[in-house]
Amino acid sequence: MERRRIGAGSLEVGAIGLGCMPMSWAYTASRRSGEDSVRAVHAALDAGASLLDTADMYGPFTNERLVGRVLKERRRDAFVSTKCGLLVGETHIVANGRPGYVKRACDASLRRLQTDVIDLYQLHRADPEVPIEETWGAMAELVAAGKVRALGLCALGARAQRRAGAGMHDATVRQLERVQQVFPISCVQAELSVWSPEALEALVPWCASRGVGFLAAMPLGNGFLSGTLTPGQGFEPDDVRARHPRFTAEMMAANQPIVAGLRRVARRHGDSVTAAQVALAWLLGQGRHVVPVPGTKRERWAAENCAAAELRLTDEDFAEIAALPPAQGSWD
Repeated sequence: MERRRIGAGSLEVGAIGLGCMPMSWAYTASRRSGEDSVRAVHAALDAGASLLDTADMYGPFTNERLVGRVLKERRRDAFVSTKCGLLVGETHIVANGRPGYVKRACDASLRRLQTDVIDLYQLHRADPEVPIEETWGAMAELVAAGKVRALGLCALGARAQRRAGAGMHDATVRQLERVQQVFPISCVQAELSVWSPEALEALVPWCASRGVGFLAAMPLGNGFLSGTLTPGQGFEPDDVRARHPRFTAEMMAANQPIVAGLRRVARRHGDSVTAAQVALAWLLGQGRHVVPVPGTKRERWAAENCAAAELRLTDEDFAEIAALPPAQGSWD
């Protein structure tokens, strides 16, 4: 698989990563299986998807332990990325960016991941009660201590950034400019997909101009762009899509032309090519610094996603995708 660089240093990853979150967080709990998830991680590594993206809040903690089971056997094959800064309570999630907490969180993640070093340590969310420079400074000390190789920042959600006259990622760009004064940032993670392309306006170019990597989160639109979901199928109450405006039966039906367009492009490349692979290949075409991180908990989908790295879209393909109707329904 093609290799892509994370930041200006020597850290490289496969062109497509693996998002481990669905294995223990946000999606239907009844369909989770630790053994199936471990096989999915192995399948992704076998296919060259070296980047494994997790976070201490997923589970919480169980996702890192699951990834740690694989790292114990295959640490040399993996580029491990995890996150800190969010605490999960029974009814809510809060940010914690206090330096002492960040350092304790890193040590705990190292133990769960069964590794001596984290390749990419990301700040999940900035704490509004702590200057981001203090949090980032503590993370930089982890690099100096040899516990972390590089630092990354996750973009704020769209809802958190909306205000009159503001761009979608203005607040994140301001955070990036601040932390860059403390310690170099190697990677930014934000949602980016065919039906949520907003990061292309400012965030992806910001990264490209500074040699910073970009991890495309939710590259398949929480499964919608795979074409495997049926309008009105319903979701179990613990599935984040059960409460999402884009996953009502009405909105799923209204957005089917997007999936149909991806399928048309896929057919031009062969019967075995899928809409999901086209969606991932489109992301790879957005810049050499862009690495899609599709989430899955099944071996089959992990292998299929990785195969998208070999798909080369044409100018005609990109033009057809650009002409697809924008997604309906708020992503918030």
